[in-house]
Amino acid sequence: MSYFIPHPNPHPIHQLIEARRSINHFDPQCQLDDQQIEMLVDLATRSPSAFNLQNWQFIAVRSQPHKQRLQQLSFGQQKVADAAVTFIVCGVRNGYQALASVLAGSVEQGAIPAALADSWVAIASATQHEQPQAQRDEAIRSASLAAMTLMLAAEGMGLGSCPMTGFDHDALIEEFALGDELIPVMLVTVGRPLASNWAQKPRKPLQQVLTVV
Repeated sequence: MSYFIPHPNPHPIHQLIEARRSINHFDPQCQLDDQQIEMLVDLATRSPSAFNLQNWQFIAVRSQPHKQRLQQLSFGQQKVADAAVTFIVCGVRNGYQALASVLAGSVEQGAIPAALADSWVAIASATQHEQPQAQRDEAIRSASLAAMTLMLAAEGMGLGSCPMTGFDHDALIEEFALGDELIPVMLVTVGRPLASNWAQKPRKPLQQVLTVV
C-alpha cells in the first residue's frame, strides 16, 4: 500500500481558501468593469453540476438605482450599497430540459460518447420531470457550488466577498423579473474590502466534523 505524499509547497488555492473571509465592509469607491465581472462569472461556471446541467444564472447588480432597490430588498444591509457588484446567484428549475443541447458540445469535442449523453438526458428527465422538489434541490445544489467558486475567484483577484441569504425572496423575484423557473439561492457581494473587517473566524476542531470509516 502506498499513501499520497502532498507537495511540499501548497497550491495557491489552499492559500485562497485559508485567507477567504466574509466581508461586511466594502470600499464604496471600488468599481468593477464588464471584463472583470465576466471573468468572475466565467470562473464560477467551471463549477460541477449533476449531468453537467449548468443550471445556474447570474445577475450582476452594479448600477446605483438597482443597488439601492436590492439594498431595500435585503433589509437595508449596507454592504449591498457599498460593494462594487452584488451577484444574484440563481438556480434553474427546468435545467434538465436543455440538457441535450448543453451536452452536444461535449459530444462534438469527443469528451463524452453520444450514448452516454443520451443516457444522462434520459436519467435527468426521469428523475426531474414533474418532480418540483427534485428540480429545486438540484437547482440549489448547482447554484451553491457556483457561488462558492465565484467567491474563491474573487479572492484570487484580490477582492472580497460575502454570501447572503437575508433578502425578501418573493419581492426579489418580482423586482428582477426572475419568473417561475429561476430560484434566487443567494446574493454574493463582491468588492474591495476595507481594513475594518474581521479576520477569518476560528473553525470547529476537525474531531467535531470529520469521521473516517
